[in-house]
Parts: sequence; structure tokens; C-alpha cells
Amino acid sequence: MLRTARSLAREVGLDAVTPGAGAALRLLAAAGNARAVVEIGTGTGVSGVWLLRGMRADGVLTTIDVEVEHQRIARRIFTEAGFVAGRTRIITGRALDVLPRLADGAYDLVFVDAEATGFTACVEAALRLLRPGGVLVLNGTLAGGRIGDPAARDAETVTVRETVKAIRESEHWIPAMLPVGDGLLAAVRC
Repeated sequence: MLRTARSLAREVGLDAVTPGAGAALRLLAAAGNARAVVEIGTGTGVSGVWLLRGMRADGVLTTIDVEVEHQRIARRIFTEAGFVAGRTRIITGRALDVLPRLADGAYDLVFVDAEATGFTACVEAALRLLRPGGVLVLNGTLAGGRIGDPAARDAETVTVRETVKAIRESEHWIPAMLPVGDGLLAAVRC
């Protein structure tokens, strides 16, 4: 079923999280005994399945995406993976429009798999959404290998660098870079 979801992601032009990144997401959800998770960027459901596999049996994944077609595929993948409809809350819309409507301090994990240009706003929202001890995970923080290249000055790489630096220097987060997939920055909310 994950193979099918990955294949469908390629068909619609998306990069799904790698198996290593997925395993890290499952681990983080399980370690935090996650009951309420927000995913920004549903895609075809690959990362959602990994998160659901790590969450408590009564946990609910709230997943947000602007693409209705992607969410339709993800809904099918979640069902094929054996998750009942009540385990997922699929919201169509721009994350920055949806996130303000979610409850403060009610989430155990926030996974951001979106354009890097939206990282800053997503990190600010996660700080409000996460309970103390909750975990923020940003995907793509190695910026395709460009993060360590000081000559790389494109908007995406610069945004990723600035976001990572801001989290590292903030008293609100305890971060660690996980070098799996295209890089996961995991940060515990203090």
C-alpha cells in the first residue's frame, strides 16, 4: 500500500517521504504517545500512514492540503492501510488559512511537508498548536543538499537556513537535525 501511494505521488508530481523519513516520523509519534497530530501537506498519504502507524490507537491525524485530488488519493490509501475514517480529519485549504482555526496547545506533533517559503509561518503556528513537550517536524531541511553550500542563495535554501537558525536559537525549542530523506528537523516545544 505504501508502494502504491509512492507510485501515485510520482504520477501527480510529488516527492513522498522516504522510508527512512517515514520510520523517523513513526518513531517520533510513538515516542510522544501522540493522540493528536497535524500534517501540513497531505500528498498521497505516505507520511500520513507512517504517522498513523506511530500514533495511539485512538489518535486522530488532521491533514491539510490545497489539492483535493491528492486528498482523495490519501483517503483511499488510509482506508487500504486499515485506518477507519474517524482516525483522519482531512481538511482542504491553504494551511495558513486553516491553522488559525485549530485549538491552542491541543496537538502532540506537527509535521510540515510544504514549500520551504511557508516554514516561518508554520513554525509560528506550531508553537501555538503544540502542547509543551510536543514535537515539530520540518521536512526538507537539507534543501536538496544545498543547506551546507554557502554559495547556495536561492530563496528556498535561504529560508530553510533562516528557519533552522531561528529554531536553534529560540528558547521555545529543543531541536535536532535528522539526516534522513531530504532532512527532518525535529524540535520539542519547551
